[in-house]
Parts: sequence; structure tokens; C-alpha cells
Amino acid sequence: MMTSLFDQFMSPALLGIPLLAIALLIPSKLFPSPAPRWLNNRLLTLQGWFINRFTSQLLLPLSLGGHKWALVLTSLMIYLITLNMLGLLPYTFTPTTQLSLSLGLAVPLWLATVLVGMRNQPTAALGHLLPEGTPAPLIPVLIIIETISLFIRPLALGVRLTANLTAGHLLMQLVATAAFVMMSIMPAVAAITSLVLLLLTVLEVAVAMIQAYVFVLLMSLYLQENV
Repeated sequence: MMTSLFDQFMSPALLGIPLLAIALLIPSKLFPSPAPRWLNNRLLTLQGWFINRFTSQLLLPLSLGGHKWALVLTSLMIYLITLNMLGLLPYTFTPTTQLSLSLGLAVPLWLATVLVGMRNQPTAALGHLLPEGTPAPLIPVLIIIETISLFIRPLALGVRLTANLTAGHLLMQLVATAAFVMMSIMPAVAAITSLVLLLLTVLEVAVAMIQAYVFVLLMSLYLQENV
């Protein structure tokens, strides 16, 4: 019996209990905590260097008020990268291929940036809905368009993350299935297909990291508009 290609994106369950919660908790156990010593080991030093470099790069376009979000944005970036990379291992599950999880991360963070803008600078926050110098007849139309674009931002964030990872996983499965089927029929073509699969795997690793960075980068840009 042929199973659907999308079955790999179903949340796994054991004895009727969803295992998604376990997959979400695993990243927190993979990163070592700083030791109470004067000098850390090489792994902790490398981890600290990476976090400091990324945080400084992320805060470049943000004003001083947005620096309070450094811990949230950096933690989100590391968390998403870890989830995406673990999902590339065999016999694992990628939680970020679930639209509910992606939207569950995107909507509260986006709403927090909007509420920060409405609290700190309500005039400027509402001013984004109407560009300066707009002709009077176009004012109602532009306000409606800008309002729709504002509310579509979290949907675009979640769908972008889920769609890119889902498409990459599907393509890898299709190429792997083709290589396996042609192994006994056309070994040469199967070898070339396996090479393509290897290159596609490297590309998917890059996509897993880039999509996490894009998610956090767009969130920081939304934050910059409201601080």
C-alpha cells in the first residue's frame, strides 16, 4: 500500500501520546551551560563567540530601545536552527514543518512588537498605516492595504518557515526514492541521482540555517519599526 509523501510531516505519537513536546524540549539539553570556572573549555568558548557575533550583527539595525530584545531574538535563532538541523537526521521529526508551531512562534512575537509600538509611540505606529504625502482620494484605500499587510506579517513569517522546510524534505524524499528504485535498473543513473541527493542535503542544511536567520531578522525589522 502506498503511503502519502506528507505522512512524514505528521506529528509522531507513542501509545496515543504526541511526541512533539519531547522534540521541542531536546534543543535545550544539547547546549552546555557555562561552568563556574575562570576558563571555559573549547566548546563553551566557541558557543559564546558564536552567540556574541550573532547578537552584535542582529542588533546593528536596531535602535537602543530594541536591544532589550537581544536575549529573546538570540534564543529564538539558536532554538530554530537546532530544531531545523535535528529534523535532517534519519528517523527524526522536524517540528517546524508544522504550521501550527511556526504560527505559534510568529503571532505572539509579532503582536508583542505591535503592542510595544502602540505603547511607546502610538502616533508613529499608526503613522505607518498612511504614508506621508498621500493624495486625499487614496487615503481610505491605502489605510486598508497597509492594515492588511500589517496583519499578514505573522502569517507570512510562519508560512515561509514551514513551506521552505517542507519543500526541501519532500524533494529529498523524492530524489532518494528515485535513486533507490533505479539502483537495480540503471546503476549509473542511480549513482548520479545519489550525488544529486548529497548536494541537495548540503543545500537543505544551508536552508535550515538560513530560514531560521530570516525568521529572526524579519522579526527584528518589525521590532525596529516600533521602538
